[in-house]
Amino acid sequence: MAYPRPQLIRSAWLSLDGSWNYAFNESDTVEGVQWQGQILVPYPPESSASGVNDQGFHPVVWYQRSFTVPESWQGQRTILHFGAVDYRAQVWVNDQLVATHEGGHTPFSTDITNTLKAGEQTVVVRAEDNPFDMTQARGKQDWRKEAHIIWYPRTTGIWQTVWLEQVPETYLKSIHWTPNLERWEIGVEASIKGELKDLTLRVQLSARGKLLADDRIRVTKQKMTRRIALDDPGIDDERKLLLWSPEHPNLIDAKVQLLQGDTVIDEITSYTALRSIGVSAHRFMLNNDAYTLRMVLDQGYWTDTLLAATDEQLRADVELTKRLGFNGARKHQKIENPRWLYWCDVLGLLVWEEMPSHYAFSEEAVSHLTNEWTEAIGRDRSHPCIVAWLPFNESWGVPDLKSNPTHQHYVKAIYHLTKTLDPTRLAITNDGWEFAGGDWLGIHDYASKTEKLLERYGSPEAFAQTLARPYGKALRLEGTSAENLPIILSEFGGIAFDTQNTEASKGWGYSRAHDSEVFLQRYETLLETVHKLKGFAGFCYTQLTDTFQEQNGLLTMNREPKADLKKLAAATRGERTPWEIEMEGEGNPMNYSKRWYAHFDEMTATFNKTFPPLGSDD
Repeated sequence: MAYPRPQLIRSAWLSLDGSWNYAFNESDTVEGVQWQGQILVPYPPESSASGVNDQGFHPVVWYQRSFTVPESWQGQRTILHFGAVDYRAQVWVNDQLVATHEGGHTPFSTDITNTLKAGEQTVVVRAEDNPFDMTQARGKQDWRKEAHIIWYPRTTGIWQTVWLEQVPETYLKSIHWTPNLERWEIGVEASIKGELKDLTLRVQLSARGKLLADDRIRVTKQKMTRRIALDDPGIDDERKLLLWSPEHPNLIDAKVQLLQGDTVIDEITSYTALRSIGVSAHRFMLNNDAYTLRMVLDQGYWTDTLLAATDEQLRADVELTKRLGFNGARKHQKIENPRWLYWCDVLGLLVWEEMPSHYAFSEEAVSHLTNEWTEAIGRDRSHPCIVAWLPFNESWGVPDLKSNPTHQHYVKAIYHLTKTLDPTRLAITNDGWEFAGGDWLGIHDYASKTEKLLERYGSPEAFAQTLARPYGKALRLEGTSAENLPIILSEFGGIAFDTQNTEASKGWGYSRAHDSEVFLQRYETLLETVHKLKGFAGFCYTQLTDTFQEQNGLLTMNREPKADLKKLAAATRGERTPWEIEMEGEGNPMNYSKRWYAHFDEMTATFNKTFPPLGSDD
């Protein structure tokens, strides 16, 4: 089994996944709970893989299992970890409450050393997940009994790995990496738990078996920060051998040791990468070069496991995404298992990380989202693959964003919190429409007729007019500028094709094809058109797989291609766009694209003066 936390790995750990007792019971205490049977953790009770397969309303699920701590761990500390429990969790070990946590997508852990006894131990979990609480960050989990429109079956309780870890009395609690390409260095932030006495932190960085750095620093406080300089080869071709990108996902291996005197008392392995993210003159920049985003919307659901997945399933999705010609994925309304991020790092796939939405606005909703989003960024900010943070989608949870100053302050505050927690990546206030600030402007447009897309975005004049007077919801809030920002077609497509083609199985999409040949033809035509829309810095197609009643994936929910995979990939990549020609250095197209954007900026300024951003649906 794969280690659950890929960027802080120790040798001594034990998975608690497997068969647990379970019960649906809303009691506050375990006394009186009658165990109903066995559930296979980490699969939620709504899933068939769990062995329960009950999609009814069950606001509280109880879990219980026994375990034995390995004898070799005696004299050390034992940490109990939960990858994710939806939504509120209480944990008891040997009848002692050891942890509480709120937030359905983020991990928590607790030191259980002092609660252990001789022999067999018992762990009990109470997971509370109110199916009707719209202030919870629930993402695509439905509040109706039957999944409807674009919402899907619920995931209650434990849905990621539960595991034990052995650590010494003083140990490395966390590690974070921050690359700095301009200075050709790697920043490291290490948190130490325990007594600080005669400690040294040693960090060894290597790539392809070659030692890049061996750094030591005396530990003087619980959180240590350090910038580790690497030798800059100076020549671009040599530099590229170390830079990370989807085409060349070069990782830097890390071994981190905590020494007391000359004795290693704790050791972990990790990894990082050298790469930079930015924007410049309407372009997304990767490693200081213009880079066209070809992304796909990925909702992360599986037929038999719902939001949960095996490591093999997570890797397969990354591989399929790349085989379909995409260089990135927008994980939609889900904080995915860190093992998926690991495979994106290793195989090379850019990621937009998106916070699951709440749907009612209140002080409770603000508190829930703020806390969980902070934890999500803290968990994932060392992954090279993540290039953007997306806390709000289509004004979900802030329905009056256009007119309510409180909603506006909220999304702006979360944006600024995001940039405070991680200033190295891109972030946005709200993607899709009603842009209130950020590092790119996202547009969602599901027009099925290509002439509509050309009419709206086919020229600088059309593009500027669409931004000033959109076809639907206001793309920007009143007084909000997107000058010089990349504009990304961050949702489009959604062509439905049900491969079973039966009335019982028919789902929906934004347009429909009736066989594989027509489906491929429509995808090719649509992508050919999108590649021609020079005002966009990239796109995100909806979607990777069918998701329950939504039949608009390029793959079925069982990950079977709906058309020839190579032809789909060719359409995704498209003919060489001006961006790609620039990257290859052929001719002198740079002047062409500069003229296009200069014209676009001029037209935008003219339209903004004549038609100020309305902040309305007019």
